[in-house]
Amino acid sequence: MAAVPNLLGRTDYTRDEVTRLEEAGILTDRCELIDGELVSKMGQNPPHARSLQRIYAWLIRVFGVERVRNQAPIEVAEKDRRRNDPLPDIVVVAEDKPEYDERHPRGDELVLLVEVSDTSSRYDRTKKLSLYARAGVPEYWVLDVPKRRLTVYSELEGESYRRCQEVAEHDTVSLADFQSVVSDILPRSKPQ
Repeated sequence: MAAVPNLLGRTDYTRDEVTRLEEAGILTDRCELIDGELVSKMGQNPPHARSLQRIYAWLIRVFGVERVRNQAPIEVAEKDRRRNDPLPDIVVVAEDKPEYDERHPRGDELVLLVEVSDTSSRYDRTKKLSLYARAGVPEYWVLDVPKRRLTVYSELEGESYRRCQEVAEHDTVSLADFQSVVSDILPRSKPQ
């Protein structure tokens, strides 16, 4: 039996290669492909998991369970598909289409995409920001758990967002005529 090479760290994978690795049983961890690099999606610390659960529950109350997806793939821009297959933490589709039984929604078919960050904030604000803008995602949120803030990217113009708004934990964020205080979608803060 041959040793399995270290798959993480290589930066030139394609979607087809990743599919073959999964089908062969070589790649068993939950990963996403970003710019040719496999990024592990395994393991969430309790604050990350709790934030994910809280924002997911809020979005379901706003949009309904059929439109909110948790850690499910999206299709990116055609030019990015060969080397990218992201698994966003949460997406909200504009409508629940029957064809999603056969394909993943495209970025331009979303209302919102959310990444919950604890150690990946810089990555989410650079590589993923560009990828999601090119995909046509109209609004992108990065919930930074350690810094207890939400960054809202909106007003998509071409392949970039014109507006970036930092929302502190005690401030309100609005979406589709609904509001929430950012602290309500974060884990409870530790007493000081």
